Amino acid sequence: MQKNKQPQSTAARVWLCILGAVLALAGLFFLVGGGKLITLGGSWYFALAGAALLASGVQFVRQRPAGAWIYLGAFALTVAWALWEVGLDYWSLISRLLALTFGAAVVAASLPLLRKAAGQPAQTKAALSLAGVFLVAGLAAFVSMFQIHPEVKAASAAATRKPVAQGETPPNWDHYGNGYKNDRFAALDQINADNVNQLEVAWTYRTGDVPKSTGAGAEDQTTPLQVGDKVFVCTPSNNVIALDADSGKELWRHDVNAHVGGVWERCRGLAYFDANAQVAQPTVPGSTPVQAVALPAGASCERRILMNSIDARLFAINADNGELCAEFGDHGVVDLKQGIGNIPNPAYYTLTAAPTVAGTTVVIGGRVADNVQVDMPGGVIRGFDVVTGALRWAFDSGSSTPNALLQPGETYTRSSANVWAGTTYDPSSNTVYLPMGSASVDLYGATRSPMDLKYGASILALDAATGKEKWVYQTVRNDLWDFDIPMAPTLIDFPRQDGTTTPALVVGTKAGQIFVLDRHTGQPLTKVEEVAVKPGTIPNEKYAATQPLSVGMPQIGTQTLTEADMWGATPLDQLMCRIKFKSMRYDGLFTVPDTDVSLSFPGSLGGMNWGGLSADPTNHLLFVNDMRLGLWVKMVPQKQDAALSDGGEAPNAGMGQVPLGGTPYAVVKDRFMSPLGIPCQKPPFGTLTAIDMKTQQVVWQVPVGTVQDQGPMGIKMRMPFPVGLPTLGGSLATQGGLVFFAGTQDYYLRAWDTATGKEVWKGRLPVGSQGGPMTYQSPKTGKQYVVISAGGARQSPDRGDYVIAYALPGAAKK
Repeated sequence: MQKNKQPQSTAARVWLCILGAVLALAGLFFLVGGGKLITLGGSWYFALAGAALLASGVQFVRQRPAGAWIYLGAFALTVAWALWEVGLDYWSLISRLLALTFGAAVVAASLPLLRKAAGQPAQTKAALSLAGVFLVAGLAAFVSMFQIHPEVKAASAAATRKPVAQGETPPNWDHYGNGYKNDRFAALDQINADNVNQLEVAWTYRTGDVPKSTGAGAEDQTTPLQVGDKVFVCTPSNNVIALDADSGKELWRHDVNAHVGGVWERCRGLAYFDANAQVAQPTVPGSTPVQAVALPAGASCERRILMNSIDARLFAINADNGELCAEFGDHGVVDLKQGIGNIPNPAYYTLTAAPTVAGTTVVIGGRVADNVQVDMPGGVIRGFDVVTGALRWAFDSGSSTPNALLQPGETYTRSSANVWAGTTYDPSSNTVYLPMGSASVDLYGATRSPMDLKYGASILALDAATGKEKWVYQTVRNDLWDFDIPMAPTLIDFPRQDGTTTPALVVGTKAGQIFVLDRHTGQPLTKVEEVAVKPGTIPNEKYAATQPLSVGMPQIGTQTLTEADMWGATPLDQLMCRIKFKSMRYDGLFTVPDTDVSLSFPGSLGGMNWGGLSADPTNHLLFVNDMRLGLWVKMVPQKQDAALSDGGEAPNAGMGQVPLGGTPYAVVKDRFMSPLGIPCQKPPFGTLTAIDMKTQQVVWQVPVGTVQDQGPMGIKMRMPFPVGLPTLGGSLATQGGLVFFAGTQDYYLRAWDTATGKEVWKGRLPVGSQGGPMTYQSPKTGKQYVVISAGGARQSPDRGDYVIAYALPGAAKK
């Protein structure tokens, strides 16, 4: 029987043509890109799907029902392919199916128009019902994007709440990481998992020092101190401020206004020393005693704040009134550039981490700018008398006689491995533990000395009284990735199966590794495996045949990526990421840089970074925040007379060729991102992880941060999808069963239940934060406060100068 075609309205014809053109263009993109992917050895899906979309689009333009059936058939096969490739991984399925699901709803709803044009019964009800199913499925998936999808769900409660016993409340937060253990733990429970949802702002202070960058310039990254009724903060320009602990009112201010040309300006923390307090002597047999100190007659600076400045000075400031301590160094200041030698740019040698008071010795490292040139200031570590500022010892990591005193006119070894992060002191053995970075330059090791190869990327234990080496443990051999140890180690009592504990330190690395070492010997307490790694082709490079992997502890965000791990907000940018991935050389974690384009994941930004770890010693839990942001790298011949880097983040930010001075090469390096500016590997891009140190297993892992204040191409999405964004800063654990963290890319301070990993509270900040939260109980009112600085998230242009304290409403019981 002859079918009678029915005339279509102009609107229907136009709609079918537009929809067909969109499908055809998408299909053409898939077909061409998918063909390129096939030539690289990648998946055939995109080319086949592209052919189907192109055919579907052509049929829509021709107003044939086959256009809808081809699309719907391709969609059904796409669902099957997605489940085969990634299983039930939530964000991977969203990337592959969400856009196509909404497309299926539109196509199904348009089917009656195609059938009518072909002279067939429209069957509108059935088509719209099918479209409704697709629409509801798409909307359900979209709504679920606002929900947190843990990477690891807590199978059972990971922690039990132990009330703080009378007399165990810590009086102060007087170290950068709270107590000497640097565990960022407070035995306080007035604020706890049951009442944290009542937290409110108690006071806000504005420092007046607003950072001016989103990376290489000034950043607010401080963790305040609290001693008695005072809170001490430092600003990116090294201005030190004392605030009333209960009101936030300014008590005194000492402005330094240090600057090094606007590059890498920040103050992460302070140190405190009380000359009247009893100095703990070591209890471990054979340890060197702590030297006694005494204030000179007439000196009034009994309680002092110690601060490194970005322009390489060490300050001692009276904690009571903000005046410089006259007996310390030169009227309160020690010049840390002495013995360093030529510093052609002040940003090449800066100090950003908090100093460490190790007994009566102030231990100082120094940041040497990455990837500038091989002739750079050295990474000497020094110990100064905490009262007088006199040099007690130096450890020159580039010298075969590292403790030798300099003779007149001599300088410390140039370009040696440095300590740019914080350090940790163990009073029981009078030992200071130092996280070492690499010798200059970070990506080229042919010029490195045997001493550079020994100390680079290692944990170094020194006698705090003499500076003499006790042991050294290396985590990366001939580091060519900038896989520094970026944090002060955390001291724990490592639980054994027989119920005993061993004094240990735990440290995370940029390579996503967590090492647990015996504090006294430096030997690993969990399994470390030597794995073979592939060399590159750079002439004279000292490639290591193997690298250590800490397989006895969870490795955070270090999975070896595959093509299936590539991601995008839509299948279109996922395809581009797949092409990028298959176009690069990638051998896993230790893929060496070379003259081709290679991928480094997690990359030199982290893994873990300077914020460090926090721990709950009552439950033997460790809390780790990380970032997962790969970098692609290419070494190219260096152009003659090319300008050197200014010491900032240019080598990691797509700034073109960055010369590695004194080598034949420049480096081209950038973040591994989709065309929309989204990391190319699947979410999460940053997590918070709880590890049970009794079993060395992850008990929960959750994404941290949303795209509410971020988005593609720098556009704020205003939608809080919790994909987890790169983290930067430290966490805080309390005996109230809470972990606090603010170093996300959105503008919140959050709290998680340590037992389950459930987010139980968040407070909106005026701008993002890179600071570390801290907490204390006021000696005047008995109130517990949680304090955070908020100067701006790394990837956000919004900047501020806020110090904000939170507390429970009402009066607190002492």
